[in-house]
This record gives sequence, structure tokens and C-alpha cells, in this order.
Amino acid sequence: MIIIILPTIPVRGFMEQMKVKLAKKEADGYIIPLGPANLVAVITDVGMVGCGAFDVAALDSFSYPAARVKPSLGPSIVDVDDLLAGFVKEANRAAMGRGIHTGMTGRKALDLL
Repeated sequence: MIIIILPTIPVRGFMEQMKVKLAKKEADGYIIPLGPANLVAVITDVGMVGCGAFDVAALDSFSYPAARVKPSLGPSIVDVDDLLAGFVKEANRAAMGRGIHTGMTGRKALDLL
């Protein structure tokens, strides 16, 4: 039997990961294409802010601070820039305990995480 090991090659059109510079630290941004929409989130060492597809109430059962954002323009969050510019639509109790509330920008919410 011959086993061939190939290096991992990022595939365009698949999940994208990038570093996101926040006020006091860096976070990891993710874009996962799901057909007509993207699943977008930025994750810090403490919690996360994501697009409307995330169930932040479910994450609260793990005491994990999470908020979901609606776009400032357009019908949906497309990329990390949209997420940062968008507005918090819902925050779970763990996120609210860190000062996150509806109406603030995604960037401001991430700065509190």
C-alpha cells in the first residue's frame, strides 16, 4: 500500500480565516460560504460576535459571551467588515454582563470581549 501525504492547500471559495485587530488584542475572523449566504464570525479569547445565523441564547447555556449582528447596509452580513460595521441585534446574558447591548456596533462589542 502506498500512502501519499499532500500539504494542506487553502481552497478559494471555502472557509476563510483572518486576524482581526481590535482595540486591545487580535481576534480570529471566519467566513464560511453556505451557498447563497455566508456564515461570518469573529472569535476572541473570551467570546464571539457573529452574523444572524448564530443562536447566542444556546451559547449562554455554556456561559459563553456571544452576540449576533445585523448588517448596517444590505440584506445580510457578507464578510468581517460587514460584521464590524453592523449593529448588535441580540446579546446573551454572558455578553450583556460584559457591557454588550443591542444597537452597538460589532466592533464595539468585540472590543468588550
